[in-house]
Amino acid sequence: MSFGDDFPFRRIAIVNRGEPAMRLIRAVREINAEYGLGLKALAFYTEPDRAAMFVREADEGYSLGPATTTEEGERKHAYLNYPLLERMLRESRAEAVWAGWGFVAEHADFVELCERAGVTFIGPSADVMRRLGDKITSKQLAESSGVPVAPWSGGPVESAGAAHTVAEELGYPLMIKATAGGGGRGIRRVDGADSLDEAFASAQAEAFSAFGDRTVFLERRVSGARHIEVQIVGDAAGVVWPVGVRDCSIQRRNQKIIEEAPSPILTAEQDTFVREAAARLGASAGYVNAGTVEFLYSPEEAAFWFMEVNARLQVEHPITEVTTGLDLVKLQLDIAGGGRLLGDPPPTRGHAVEVRLNAEDPENQHAPAPGAVEIFRPAGGPGIRVDTGIE
Repeated sequence: MSFGDDFPFRRIAIVNRGEPAMRLIRAVREINAEYGLGLKALAFYTEPDRAAMFVREADEGYSLGPATTTEEGERKHAYLNYPLLERMLRESRAEAVWAGWGFVAEHADFVELCERAGVTFIGPSADVMRRLGDKITSKQLAESSGVPVAPWSGGPVESAGAAHTVAEELGYPLMIKATAGGGGRGIRRVDGADSLDEAFASAQAEAFSAFGDRTVFLERRVSGARHIEVQIVGDAAGVVWPVGVRDCSIQRRNQKIIEEAPSPILTAEQDTFVREAAARLGASAGYVNAGTVEFLYSPEEAAFWFMEVNARLQVEHPITEVTTGLDLVKLQLDIAGGGRLLGDPPPTRGHAVEVRLNAEDPENQHAPAPGAVEIFRPAGGPGIRVDTGIE
């Protein structure tokens, strides 16, 4: 790594909270201990988090005020309030921004805001983020890069009538998917023609409500698939490392809850194949910094199908770190500072499993249940890593 006296930034703003914020703080501390660089982690926090662990542990804290505000009838979170964030970047004299995952981590407009403010965004460029964040554009790029894609509409589907035509070609069951956003929104499964009209209208409406874009496409549903993803890291010289494969098939409410590295179902040849496909796509996109290329894998067909790219670090990145020896957050900072990827990526050794703990309310259809944590006693011992934003 190239953390020398000529490193181009020292003051790193964290546009996130909780465990992601602590992840950056820990990396900064270790870099400073190893290289004596004097990096500063600047916590941007909302008032409910004034006494939170990440605010206490950061080098400096800057209040964003209330967690949410209502502007022109729209409720907006402080971490998504661009004018507020831009003002705080200037007031804090931030030289770089790390967004982790969630909030503005995949917002191309925020990347451009950082550029206007003269602040380094630790992640891919706005152009790359837009191309890969749009599921239609990313599928077309994957096809041109020789990356396998499940049979699909080939572009947007504008009307229910057109959807019926495409569906006859693809066959049922199929999926309707929004081209923007993620988190399972704007997605509908369709098992037959009689339910297509309602599903199409519902997917469009949800996509518009969630992302301001009603564009959808159709693709053949891959039944019994495993969710496989490849961690990639790219530098400004065009080198892209595929540094690890993860299996994230166990999910709840379209959110991953158990992840494994490497995938226990893939052969060595399949592991190599999917890594090379992900690296090829990253290189074609001109990807710089850390990201994840996601695939569906059909054990029945022994085939991979490209799904999407997450142009950011993933919450499940620790299992790649413990099986490769890499520190992906330090690598993010290094690349953002002009560092290069030299040689080959480290091999995967051993096996790791990550479990994400989420609070739910069993009396309210198991809906997410934020609130006070009264007792927190994490496991410890050899081979156990706990990433948390509370203590």
